[in-house]
Amino acid sequence: MKLSEKIQYLRKENGLTQEQLAELCNVSRQAITKWESDIAIPEMEKIIFLSRLFKVSIDELLKDEFDIDGVKDVSCCGKSLPINDNSTLYEGVLIKESITEENVLDLLEIKKIEIWKTAGKPKYWTVLFFSSKYSNFPEEISKVMKSGDTPNENWFVDFKSDNIKYIVFKNLILKYSIGNQEEKQLVCERCRELGIPDNQMQWSE
Repeated sequence: MKLSEKIQYLRKENGLTQEQLAELCNVSRQAITKWESDIAIPEMEKIIFLSRLFKVSIDELLKDEFDIDGVKDVSCCGKSLPINDNSTLYEGVLIKESITEENVLDLLEIKKIEIWKTAGKPKYWTVLFFSSKYSNFPEEISKVMKSGDTPNENWFVDFKSDNIKYIVFKNLILKYSIGNQEEKQLVCERCRELGIPDNQMQWSE
């Protein structure tokens, strides 16, 4: 179920008209129509408000596979994946549109979500700031990253674990020790070969 469908479903389940929801959200009725028609995406503050209003989590609103009719919490993507409670903790940023399968989102704990407007397609990116305690998260996320026949179709996700920075593409895991410029330079050179411009390699450490 898509975000647009969830908004419409939850609005009706709570006995609200589009006009009433618009008033609660402090937007126009036309904005609600666009949200429910999948023409526009609510701003982050509106998504947070909707999650509180309808008493569902932000994760539940944004994950397409989530079925609102009969809510069930999903702690993994259907397989027994090892979890290290303390020794392994990944933190990073993922663009939701960069993955081919959303089941991998079940491995994440979402800390913050931002909607970025772009100059290309898709018009909006859903940016997830996350952490993960799954020990094989790098391998799992590398399976679902988008890639293409040309370099500019390659997507990556960056995250870190302790002093190790990970840059992960489709079936390719690059990493370096934070502070080691020689290792970082080798990773950057490989990223350039994959068509990543330098201005996209200014990831936080």
